[in-house]
Amino acid sequence: MLDTQNPPAIAYNYCALPLAPYALRPDQSRGRLIPEKESHYRTCFQRDRDRIIHATSFRRLKYKTQVFIYHEGDHYRTRLTHTLEVAQIARTMARALFVNEDLAETIALAHDLGHTPFAHVGEDSLKLCMQDLGGFDHNDQSLRMLTHLEQKYARWAGLNLTYETLEGIAKHNGPKLKVGEIPSVDLLPATLFELSSKVDLGLDLYASLESQVAAIADDIAYNNHDIEDGIRAELFTFDDIKTLPMIGEILAEIEVEYGQLKSQIRLSEMVREMIGRMVTDVIETTQKNLHEVNPQSVDDVRRCGKMLVHFSDEMEKTVQAMRTFLFTRMYKHKTVLEQAFKVENIIPDLFKIFIDDYKNMPSNWQKLAEDAGGKENDFVSRNARARVVADYIAGMTDRFACREHERLFHSKLD
Repeated sequence: MLDTQNPPAIAYNYCALPLAPYALRPDQSRGRLIPEKESHYRTCFQRDRDRIIHATSFRRLKYKTQVFIYHEGDHYRTRLTHTLEVAQIARTMARALFVNEDLAETIALAHDLGHTPFAHVGEDSLKLCMQDLGGFDHNDQSLRMLTHLEQKYARWAGLNLTYETLEGIAKHNGPKLKVGEIPSVDLLPATLFELSSKVDLGLDLYASLESQVAAIADDIAYNNHDIEDGIRAELFTFDDIKTLPMIGEILAEIEVEYGQLKSQIRLSEMVREMIGRMVTDVIETTQKNLHEVNPQSVDDVRRCGKMLVHFSDEMEKTVQAMRTFLFTRMYKHKTVLEQAFKVENIIPDLFKIFIDDYKNMPSNWQKLAEDAGGKENDFVSRNARARVVADYIAGMTDRFACREHERLFHSKLD
């Protein structure tokens, strides 16, 4: 259980700026699952951030796909570059709103750790494999990475992060339960249900402003950068996106100010301005919400009954138009679908061969499968063994999954 009666003593309460009363303060943290001595020079949220950056699952993001499969080009986003961009945007907004930018950055850095290889096609495949075996959700897998799978410390599994970081990761998209609902295996994904039995994360309440900032920073980053990657990959052109709200206006302003630019410079100027306008919109909208709600504590934010960090109505329409365009012109583009077709059988093939004989996995994972019930074939043991297999596959990078498939099936991705 968390040591909530004796929160960690922090000798130096370093924060970049004075914090608003509704911000999360490191010296008021509810602590960690396993109490430990805190640093004199780094706040508990800075330590959480550093632990995530040093985590194996964070390094693997370098070779996990955002949209394009890893070998398609060196200049497209990966999960790692996307994560860093989300963290940068989150810090900017957190500082402007006088909330804890270290915590916002920490949540942003952790938000994609549970993603499978091969982007959304990989997650969809693993979901199908696990649909009758406990299910799979990449957000829940991020929590699982942080609380179970990272093995770096002598005293505990996982990273032993603070309550506030775990809460933010669990609820960055909003409450997980309706008001009054009791946590159960039917209502919550596996890891979150297990964690809820150890600590009350207030799953029927909203998350902190720091968590909400990280969540919308993710939206800003991937929409804008997918537009940029789509242009780079020649999936669509500047003429195709001129009709989208805001983008046509920005392109016209760039032409008036600079004349005809090289395509890459024009693209960079456009994306820079798009991100800037969205960030400004979120900050100004959130400031209005804070003025109306007037929260005087973090708990006031949690209990206010709505998200306080969001786009204005007008910007939300603009962002939705971008999402619709990207869905039809990028995510469903023939080139992207062809890539997906090449890899769509890799995860199901690996899952089946590991479930049928867990000794096809490395020795350390064989031991985990045996401990989970590898020699038994009853319902409980099979589910537990399937979770181990899902953990192994979800942690793979794109290229490692391809190599494992080649090793086991003598296949090779063209």
